[in-house]
Amino acid sequence: MPKVLLVDDDRNVVMLLKTLLQLEKFTVTLESRAEEVLPTIRREQPDIVLMDVHLADADGLQILAEIRRDPALAQTRVVIASGEDVSYQCRQAGANDFVLKPYSPDHLISVIRKVLLA
Repeated sequence: MPKVLLVDDDRNVVMLLKTLLQLEKFTVTLESRAEEVLPTIRREQPDIVLMDVHLADADGLQILAEIRRDPALAQTRVVIASGEDVSYQCRQAGANDFVLKPYSPDHLISVIRKVLLA
C-alpha cells in the first residue's frame, strides 16, 4: 500500500482525508506541525506528501522549498492543496501537482494516483 503523509492543521479536514485515503487503500501518516514535516518524511519515507499551503505555523511553499533543497528528500513527491489558485506558485516551487479546494474525493485520489505513477 502506498504511504501518504498528510500535512494539515485542520483536524476536521485531516480526519475526513485520512478516512478517504484509507478507504482507497493508502497508509496514512499525519503531521500538523511545520517543524516536524522534514523529520517525519525522513522517518516515515512516504510515497507522497499531501500538504495544505496554509498552515498555522508556516507556509507550505516554504516547507516545499526546504524539501527540494535537501538532497535526501528532493525526490519526494508533493501535492499541494489550497483554497486559492496558487497552482503556478506551487509548480514553480517544485510541487508535483496542485489541487484547488474544494475538490471532489475522486479528483483528489486521481491526482494522487497520477503523481504516484509519474
